[in-house]
Amino acid sequence: MAHSVVPHIHNDGGHEVVRIGAREFMCIGAKPPFDHPHVFLDLGDDVERVCPYCSTLYRFDPALHADETVPAGCLLAAAHL
Repeated sequence: MAHSVVPHIHNDGGHEVVRIGAREFMCIGAKPPFDHPHVFLDLGDDVERVCPYCSTLYRFDPALHADETVPAGCLLAAAHL
């Protein structure tokens, strides 16, 4: 059983770059019902990753907590899952 929830991140605002505080996350594109297939992305030792579906560039920011994004509000609330 998982000890933590993998953050689900969206880019409804169409931002070129979304800074995140998690190294493992799910990109969902936009909020449902306009989401793309939820894709698990793992940064590993990298600091950036591009979503293969929506082309959002995600950049790891160690100053952020796992549940924070810049711009704010890109983390999908658990009620939407």
